[in-house]
Amino acid sequence: MAALGALGAAGCARVAAAGGNGGELLDRLRAQGVVRLGIAGEIPFGYIDKDGRLTGEAPELAKAVFKRLGVDRVQPVPTEFGSLIPGLNSQQFDVVAAGMYVNADRCEQVIFADPDYQMLDSFIVRKGNPKGLHSYEDVVAKKARFATGTGYAEIQYVVEAGYRQSDILIVPDQVAGLNAVEAGRVDVFAGTALTTREVVKKSARAEATAPFAPLVGGKPHVDGGAFAFRPTETRLRDAFNAELRALKRTGELFRILRPFGFTKAEMTDLTAKELCGR
Repeated sequence: MAALGALGAAGCARVAAAGGNGGELLDRLRAQGVVRLGIAGEIPFGYIDKDGRLTGEAPELAKAVFKRLGVDRVQPVPTEFGSLIPGLNSQQFDVVAAGMYVNADRCEQVIFADPDYQMLDSFIVRKGNPKGLHSYEDVVAKKARFATGTGYAEIQYVVEAGYRQSDILIVPDQVAGLNAVEAGRVDVFAGTALTTREVVKKSARAEATAPFAPLVGGKPHVDGGAFAFRPTETRLRDAFNAELRALKRTGELFRILRPFGFTKAEMTDLTAKELCGR
């Protein structure tokens, strides 16, 4: 917690506003030798470990990409997930590195790199899945008590299935969701297939359901997570995308993400343009 506090305080200094020609931020980052990353403290996407070290799939990918762009250091700025986009646009940090899903609403506020992974959803339920919950439609039909995380896309998915938003229990993260299921406060916690399967590994009372695609507009929907940039910073976003494509071609991207539980099935060629247009 002391490490988090110190990092948070250091990250509050604001950077200068972007200039023309797609933004001048890349030049400033190269001159400063450091880029500030907005993270949300969510394992495995971006977090500070027990030794006070920044890690997670997005920070580790950021280290690799920004080094290729001539920026040698990354500095974490921890915040709540729901504060990532406001924090980015108020210049508290330079880029969101939190595995954020790309969707149309967010695309009106920021610009995204192409996704570095794709993801299905999954539930944390009690052992044996006594209510037989395998989809958001099941949650509605069986009147299950439902929880998910702050600002999670899963809120939209369960509401679209017919669940009342006012009945959703919002918890900070998947660990709190696991605790709520184990304690019997809820029947189900919804999150990404990756976070649910990782967090239940240490539980004797809960399990993760098989991954599934939520229905959006009646059609199965696959999400993609990506880095987010201020709308003026097209030059930085495009440079980031070029290096990301190179890492995908060589297989280095998967080597970076694999230690955090990602599988080859979660590698993707989805583009931000595709996801923003949904």
